Amino acid sequence: MPGEPAAAGNRRGWYAVAVLILVYTLSYVDRTILTLLVKPIKASLNISDTQISLLHGFAFAIFYTLLGVPIGRMADRGHRVRLIALGVALWSLTTGLAGMARSFTQLFIARVGVGVGESTLGPAAYSLLSDYFKGAMLTRVLSLYTSAMYIGIGLASIIGGALIASVPALELPIVGHLEPWQSVFLFVGFPGLLFALLMLSVREPARTGLARGALAGQSIPIRQVVRFLIERRAAYGFLTSGLAAYAMLWSGVSAWMPTFFSRSFGWTSAVVGLRFGLLVLIFGTLGIVSGGALSGWLRRRGRADANLRLCMLSALLAWPLGMLAPQIESQVLCMAVFALFVFAAAMPWGCAAAAIQEITPNQMRGQVTALYFLAVNMAGIGFGSTLVALITDRVFHNELALRHSLSVVAAIAAPLAVILLAFARRPYMRCREASSSLATSN
Repeated sequence: MPGEPAAAGNRRGWYAVAVLILVYTLSYVDRTILTLLVKPIKASLNISDTQISLLHGFAFAIFYTLLGVPIGRMADRGHRVRLIALGVALWSLTTGLAGMARSFTQLFIARVGVGVGESTLGPAAYSLLSDYFKGAMLTRVLSLYTSAMYIGIGLASIIGGALIASVPALELPIVGHLEPWQSVFLFVGFPGLLFALLMLSVREPARTGLARGALAGQSIPIRQVVRFLIERRAAYGFLTSGLAAYAMLWSGVSAWMPTFFSRSFGWTSAVVGLRFGLLVLIFGTLGIVSGGALSGWLRRRGRADANLRLCMLSALLAWPLGMLAPQIESQVLCMAVFALFVFAAAMPWGCAAAAIQEITPNQMRGQVTALYFLAVNMAGIGFGSTLVALITDRVFHNELALRHSLSVVAAIAAPLAVILLAFARRPYMRCREASSSLATSN
C-alpha cells in the first residue's frame, strides 16, 4: 500500500524495476525507430538531413523538456505510477499515428506527441526508484534501469531493420495507402498501449527522505525549489551542464551512426539494423552496468564522489574513440572502435542519475530531475543530432562527409564535458555531505 515504506531489495521494488525497464525500453524503441528510416522518409517526403534531425531531435525534445518541470511537479506530489501509465499510452498512440503522416509537418506533430508522453517517465521513475532503493544499491538499480536505453535502441534497430525488409506497403480502410516506413511506425506504436496497463500493476511506494517539514503528498512551493537550486548553483550548474555536453556527444553520434554505416559502407537498412542494433544492445548494456559496478567499487574504497568520477572517466575514454571511429575505412575495425565508443559512452548514465538523486530532497526530485532532463535532452536530443546535420549540410555540403561531422562533434563535446564535470566535484561533495546530514537528522 502507498504509505508503507519499501525495504531496499524487496520483491515489490524489484518488480517495479522490471516493469520500468520494459517501459523504458519501449520508450527508446518508439523514440529512435526513426533513425533507421532516414532513407525512405527522405525519399517519400523529399526532406533534408537537417529536417530529419529536427524530427529526431527538436520535435521530440521541445515539449519533452518544456513540460518536464510541471510534470516533475506532478511526480513530486501525485501518484507516479498512474502518471507514467498515462504517458506510455500517449507516446504509444502518437508513435502509431506517425505512420499515417503524409508530410513533414504531420510527422513533426506526431513526434511532438511522442515527446510529451515520454516526458512523464524520467522524473516519476527516478523518484519512485529512489524510494525503493538507497545508497550504492540505488546506483546499481538506476544503472540497470538506464540500461534499457541501450536495449531499446538496439531492439529498435533490429526490429526496425527486419520490418523494413519484410513489411509491404499497406492499403487500409479510411487511411488509404501506407509506405513500408509508415507501416513500421504502426507495428511498433499501437501495441505499446498494453504496456500502459502493465505499468498500473506496480505498487506506489511510500515517500522517504522528505525535505525538512514536508509531508508526503504535500507540494513544495516552486520558489523554494528555485531558492534551493540557486543556493547550490555551482553543484547543479556544473554537474548538469557537464552531463548536457556529454549527452550532445552521445545523441549526436548515435542518431547518425545507422545513416553513417549506410552511406559509408552501402549497407541495406536490414543489415544496418541488425549490426548496429546488436552493437548498441550488447556494448551499451555492458557499459552502463559496468559503470554502476565500477562506481560501487570506488565507493567501497572510500570515494564518496564515485558517481562523478565515473562520469569524468567515461568522457575521457569516449573522447578519442568518438573522433577516431568515423574515420576508419575498414568495416570490421570501424565497427570494433564504435563498439568501444558505445561501451565508454554508456558507462555514466546510471551514475549521473544517482548523483542527482543523492543531493536532492525527495519532494524536489521530480522537479529537479525534470530540469536535469531539460538540459540534457535539449543539448543532446534537441541539439546534438541537429549539430551533426548542420555541419554536414552547411559546412561540408556533402552527405558523404557525415564521418567528418561526427568527429567534429566528438572533438567539441567530450572535452567540454570533462572540464565542466571537473568543476562540479567540490561543490557536489559539499551538497552531498549536507544532504547526508539532513537525512540523518530526519
